[in-house]
Amino acid sequence: MRIEKLNFENTGLFSRLFLDYIGRKKELKAFYSLFPEEGNFIKQIEQKQFDPVLRQSLSEVLQKQYESIHISPLLQQNLKLLQEANTYTITTGHQFHIFTGPLYFIYKIVTVINACKELCSKYPEYHFVPVYWMVSEDHDFEEINHIHLLGNKYTWKCDRKGAVGRMNPHSLKDLLNDMPGDNGIFRKAYLEHDTLSDAVRYYINELFGEEGLVVIEPDDRTLKQSFRHIIKDELQNHTSFSLVEGQSEKLASLGYKSKINPREINLFYLDDAIRERIVHENGRFKILNSELSFSETEILDLAENEPEKFSPNVILRPVYQECILPNLAYVGGPAEVVYWLQLKSVFDHYKIAFPILLPRNFALYIDHATFRKLRKTEADVPDIFVPVNELSDKLVEKTLDNKLELHEERNTFSHLFDDLVAKAEAIDATLAPVVKAEANKTLKGLQKIEKKLLKAEKRHHDDLIGQVAAWKEKLFPGGVPQERTLNFLNFFIEDADFIRKIGDGLSPLDLRYHIFIDEGD
Repeated sequence: MRIEKLNFENTGLFSRLFLDYIGRKKELKAFYSLFPEEGNFIKQIEQKQFDPVLRQSLSEVLQKQYESIHISPLLQQNLKLLQEANTYTITTGHQFHIFTGPLYFIYKIVTVINACKELCSKYPEYHFVPVYWMVSEDHDFEEINHIHLLGNKYTWKCDRKGAVGRMNPHSLKDLLNDMPGDNGIFRKAYLEHDTLSDAVRYYINELFGEEGLVVIEPDDRTLKQSFRHIIKDELQNHTSFSLVEGQSEKLASLGYKSKINPREINLFYLDDAIRERIVHENGRFKILNSELSFSETEILDLAENEPEKFSPNVILRPVYQECILPNLAYVGGPAEVVYWLQLKSVFDHYKIAFPILLPRNFALYIDHATFRKLRKTEADVPDIFVPVNELSDKLVEKTLDNKLELHEERNTFSHLFDDLVAKAEAIDATLAPVVKAEANKTLKGLQKIEKKLLKAEKRHHDDLIGQVAAWKEKLFPGGVPQERTLNFLNFFIEDADFIRKIGDGLSPLDLRYHIFIDEGD
């Protein structure tokens, strides 16, 4: 399999803020700590002070979360190493899309694993453990309840409310029966576990446990006890609101749009079948869409004694994560990297080390059949990211026997009218604008003729245009990059070694788009 790499800016897929971060634009330096390059991970270790008591608590929680799962020797070793003062984590988080969701989830996990391998090799005096943080408390079910597989969309229908991690996945049975291919891992995960969190931990362990990946469930009473002081500060002082607003205003002054907007209180109330926002109104703390209401004393007592009843939103989830993990870097997609840039002041306020923001690997897989079609149209790899209409024009022009671009004709008319303008000015200066107007009209007419010639020629190249549209649709279904649409099972069904092959070719610190090309034998 051949791998080509493109700079992000050459794909047309990323925001200016993300590209400027990758390009280390100096104006953005104040919004993060250390850039993701090899030597900076040791510098991050110097910044990351992690309480031994928290290490012990974290280890005990993880051992309990894994007590019913068969784990690999490497994973068992990593769970033990987390108790050691010279062990650090590289973490990614992701929502609970069914069956892992789009391909980019796999790329996030592989980036974390590969980063730890490289760091362990480079710095043997330290240990680096890959971690997947389950975003189990999210409640946006419609966002995670479907996958795209072999040209079809499969949707899980369920009316359960509240945190998705607490949902019972048994109702996925009908969907499992409808789906093609061998889904044994997921059948066991969903039908033999009573919560979606347990199911996800099981299948992630089946897919990546041999690589030592640690899965953590943050919806945990013990873990949230370490977060109580921030919960109470948020309730009383709304600290994160003003800090994030300040960062957002600074980004706006540089011409960037904010990705996330803070609320006065960036916490949800969490209980069985409910995850609703907490708002402060008329001296009371109310839980939206419910009859629940608390005085300040009552809600602070609740935070102290039952911190598991509070769930951070997108603003405070990263802070919670960095409170309870000896973490050096967070691996995220372009949207995540951008919104983390709004959060550094919150970390500074609570004296928590801001992690290195490592963009996940971005990849495109071109199977052998699609690559043959691509080559048949004489497209090059960079052409993959060109809009289909623009690319069709380019490839049609490349195949033309007659040159349709009227450069010579335009030059001829331009020189002719230049001479006419000179003659007109010599006779009567007021005639020059008239001649120039005619010149512009003639040149615009040539442009129209050029477009009509190309349009007529395109009708003779419908087959080529159809071929381009076909392979573009395969790589960008519905105009969306493959990695953001297709589930990994689209490839895993045909090749059980797909994840390993992709993983071996991804370089975690190589900030370019990886394109995997199956050229066949």
